[in-house]
Amino acid sequence: MDKKGLLGQLIQNLCSLPGVGPKTAQRMAFYVLQRNRDGGRRLAEALLQAVEKIGYCQQCRTFTEHPVCDTCQDASRDSACICVVESPADVWVVSQATDFKGRYFVLHGKLSPLDGIGPDQLGLDHLERLLSKGQAKELILAINSTLEGEATVFYLGELARKYAVKASRIAHGIPVGGELEFIDSSTLVHAFNDRKVM
Repeated sequence: MDKKGLLGQLIQNLCSLPGVGPKTAQRMAFYVLQRNRDGGRRLAEALLQAVEKIGYCQQCRTFTEHPVCDTCQDASRDSACICVVESPADVWVVSQATDFKGRYFVLHGKLSPLDGIGPDQLGLDHLERLLSKGQAKELILAINSTLEGEATVFYLGELARKYAVKASRIAHGIPVGGELEFIDSSTLVHAFNDRKVM
C-alpha cells in the first residue's frame, strides 16, 4: 500500500491529534472512507472553519469567533472575581460543573522555564493590567497540581498580593467517592494539608 499517497497523508495527519496513534488513525481513516464520507466532509469543513475563524478573546484569552467572547460580554458576570485556568478546555469544565458567575483568564499553559515558557508567553502582562484597574477583588487559581503548576500558582499569588487582590486556590485532594486505599500519596498529602475545619 502506498503510504505516501492521500490515504497515508490522512492517517499521518490524524496521528497529530492527542491520544491518536497510528492504529487508531488508520481505523478512523478507513471508517470515514468506507462508511461515512458525508460525515468526513462535514468534519473537514467544520475543522477548516474553526481553524480559520476561531481566535482568542481580547479580554480573557479563551477561544472565540469574535473579538470578545460571550462570557466577557455578559454584563451579569462578576468582574470582581477572576478564575485563572490553564486552557480553554478548563473554562468549559468549570462552567459546566459549577455555578461560577465571575470572569475567566486563560493562561494557555503554565510557567516552565526549561521549555521557554515564561510570564510573557502566558499573557501575565495582560492579567497584570486587569488587576491594576482595581476591579478584581479575588483570583481563583484553578491550576493543575504539577511542579510547573505550583510555580505558576506561586507567581500568580505574588502578582495578586502586589495589587491587594485576594488569591485562593481550588482544593486538591480525595475525589468524591474515592477510597483512601486507592489514593496516591501525593494526593493524600494535599488532602491532609488542605483540610477544612468543620
